[in-house]
Amino acid sequence: MQALSSVERGYDLLAPKFDHTPFRTPETVLDATVAALAELGPFEDGLDVCCGTGAGLLALRPLCAGRVTGVDFSTGMLEKAREAHPYASWVRADARALPFAGGFDLAVSFGALGHFLPAERPALFAGVHRALRPGGVFALPIGTPPPVTSLAHWVLLGFDVAMRVRNLVWRPPFVMYYRTTPLTAVRDDLEAAGFTVTGVPGRFGILLARRA
Repeated sequence: MQALSSVERGYDLLAPKFDHTPFRTPETVLDATVAALAELGPFEDGLDVCCGTGAGLLALRPLCAGRVTGVDFSTGMLEKAREAHPYASWVRADARALPFAGGFDLAVSFGALGHFLPAERPALFAGVHRALRPGGVFALPIGTPPPVTSLAHWVLLGFDVAMRVRNLVWRPPFVMYYRTTPLTAVRDDLEAAGFTVTGVPGRFGILLARRA
């Protein structure tokens, strides 16, 4: 049922069990992000873009002295996030049209880029840029692509091919691709949105984008 649904409906259905699946952001990625950001603070208010059930709040909370907010377009995911993190604020919105302006010092997003086609990234990044105060930072961990000789490479390629075939023959589409977000292309889109971008070397390929 999830696979034949829209992205929004699919995540509404998945929400009750999402934290028990491999798709939930692992602690290693959250910890690496906190470590990369710790020296750039202090931060006041933080935003988790495409927050899902709220795992990213575990990274925002120790970094931000003020309020922390999650935004997602799945009602089901937001309901689980509210249960797990009652101290936070939650907003239902499409990340391609974020309803914020200059209210945050730090934004993060974990594992969501595959749900946006490359042509949609400029709107996403422009919205994050608009949501940040001058000097604000957007942290975007992106997994390093596995080598072509690895099993993981072919598994991800096979998944993307299967998704493209599914979206050709079935509506509504379910956008989720693993091979549409190379680091260089994402960096270029961030810079086009007005960010100054630096990278943190390591397994997760964390991009740090600062608004001037």
